[in-house]
Amino acid sequence: MVSQVIKQLMKKELTLEFSRDRKSMSVFCSSNKHIRSASGAKMFVKGAPESVLERCNFIRVGASCRVPLSAAVREQILSTVREWGAGRDTLRCLAMATRDTPPDIKGLNVENSATFADYESDLTFVGCVGMLDPPRKEVLSAVRMCRQAGIRVIMITGDNKGTALSICRRVGIITEQEEEQEGLGINGGLTGREFDELPPHLQRQACRTVRCFARVEPAHKSRIVEYLQSLNEITAMTGDGVNDAPALKKAEIGIAMGSGTAVAKSASEMILADDNFSTIVAAVEEGRAIYNNMKQFIRYLISSNIGEVVCIFLTAALGMPEALIPVQLLWVNLVTDGFPATALGFNPPDLDIMSRPPRTSKEPLISSWLFCRYLIIGCYVGAATVGAAAWWFMAAHDGPKVSFYQLSHYLQCSEGHAEFAGVQCSIFESPYPMTMALSVLVTIEMCNALNSVTSVFRQGYSRISSDSPLSNPEDGSTQVHILDIAVMDISTREDSPL
Repeated sequence: MVSQVIKQLMKKELTLEFSRDRKSMSVFCSSNKHIRSASGAKMFVKGAPESVLERCNFIRVGASCRVPLSAAVREQILSTVREWGAGRDTLRCLAMATRDTPPDIKGLNVENSATFADYESDLTFVGCVGMLDPPRKEVLSAVRMCRQAGIRVIMITGDNKGTALSICRRVGIITEQEEEQEGLGINGGLTGREFDELPPHLQRQACRTVRCFARVEPAHKSRIVEYLQSLNEITAMTGDGVNDAPALKKAEIGIAMGSGTAVAKSASEMILADDNFSTIVAAVEEGRAIYNNMKQFIRYLISSNIGEVVCIFLTAALGMPEALIPVQLLWVNLVTDGFPATALGFNPPDLDIMSRPPRTSKEPLISSWLFCRYLIIGCYVGAATVGAAAWWFMAAHDGPKVSFYQLSHYLQCSEGHAEFAGVQCSIFESPYPMTMALSVLVTIEMCNALNSVTSVFRQGYSRISSDSPLSNPEDGSTQVHILDIAVMDISTREDSPL
């Protein structure tokens, strides 16, 4: 209703767009000549209370009374604004003012925004509007989860310092324990102007400790990102406007809002479709789970493959019969290892994955300790596989019970050789030791798959207790192996004479 009345009385001629330096915007309106009660031209201004009040010389009292604005009244208005911003509702305040005798519209230079503050001078304060913009309910739990994960959340905003600090307290960016230390300047908020007044070394220190930056310019955001990177911090920057693009580009991970500008989106690596902070935390958890599963997957396959290589090398070095033939090795790699390897790739995240500190950017995927661990496990797998085949030859009750010399020199076996007296040379081509070696290899690799999981007892037990081969990949691989042995046994019996 009020808007319709104003449109009848006044006609908008031009708009002086918002700028960060003056923190306000205005419209120039002329009187509607068809309305008798219309007054002359006016400028209507809105912006940050402290910025607008700084250019106000008068205050409107009642409908038409205008009195000079004293310093005491100005401070009282600012005090009320601070109370609104830091109160229970955490209102975002916007000051309203007019310039009743604006300059001639023909003399306005709308191309140079640096002159807009001069045009918006000698203002008359009209009032202040408090807008309720509460944070989403899920932000509190998301910030709490970030703390547990070792992620420091910093608010960088153009809002009033009091409002920004109040929101930080509500969502948990600044806790009660940290608030007690604010007097020491450890976690208190800084405005962009206060940040500029600090020497460079204190600016760098502020980026290490301060959780809230208010009334900042786009240049401040870029400098804060640069200081954080100089402290070896991995920064993820969120933004939605054109002014956020430089900081989004400099950060390791630029995250643009789905409702943001095209410039911000093009400068970012990620786009947050739902504009929800908790989605970023969920993405961090998913990323940690993927990285953890990748390490488990690599750990399992490398150690298992090293074991197979060691098996082939040992049999060749010791001069023993082949413990595994190429077809069996292909079967193990393509079929038996397939179920656990796939399961490790889709393994659900550990329950404590968001309670671990972030890894450093210089951490290698495979450290020297992990590589030594792979070698040790691989040597054990290979030695156990060869040992199973040797056990059948040398100690099994249904085996030939040959000596180690005879086993390692089986190629010299012949009827007239004294060292092989009473030994049938065809026994060295028996499929039973290869079956024994294959069974031991599959069993150890299933245990190795459980060993590759971070929490062996929790996640391993849930798999062992599962009845479905799809949800229990270790049992699935074992069942495939048993089926393979059964098929080979039936085939061997059919080929043998009755």
